[in-house]
Amino acid sequence: MRFAATLLVALLALASSAWGQDQAFTNRATELKEKGDAQSKTVASLAENTAVKVLGRGGAYTQVEASGQKGWVRAFHLRFPATIEKGESGGGLASLTSIFGGGREQKQATIGTTGIRGLSPEDLKNAAPDAAALAKAQSYRSDKPTAERFAREGKLADVKVDYQEGGRK
Repeated sequence: MRFAATLLVALLALASSAWGQDQAFTNRATELKEKGDAQSKTVASLAENTAVKVLGRGGAYTQVEASGQKGWVRAFHLRFPATIEKGESGGGLASLTSIFGGGREQKQATIGTTGIRGLSPEDLKNAAPDAAALAKAQSYRSDKPTAERFAREGKLADVKVDYQEGGRK
């Protein structure tokens, strides 16, 4: 349980650090929209690797300024620069230590991130446990004998699935 809590705190720290970024780049050609909506009027077309200044976020869209024009782009069409420690892979603990000021030598890297969609930093700060929701979720769990009885009553049968070497093609 303690590990899960530590992991959650680490993920929230990573998301909040990405949230605070004000510089980003398009990771593909995309449209700059008047509003944060797919049906909105297109203000401009942005080429891949266009530098943008992040102004705000809303749902699946991020408000940006690019080449003097303000508008909205899909959040998944952006990548944010991040600092990682030299000699590290850039994942896991390297990202955490850079957030908390660890490490002596650092270099720039670019990573893709989307943060936690739908939650603002203030939402995360004000989050509180919901005991009723937890109890409801726990009421859906089942033990092995109950699951086996359900399968028998539903006339479900075991099915053997052969392992496929090499994965998808």
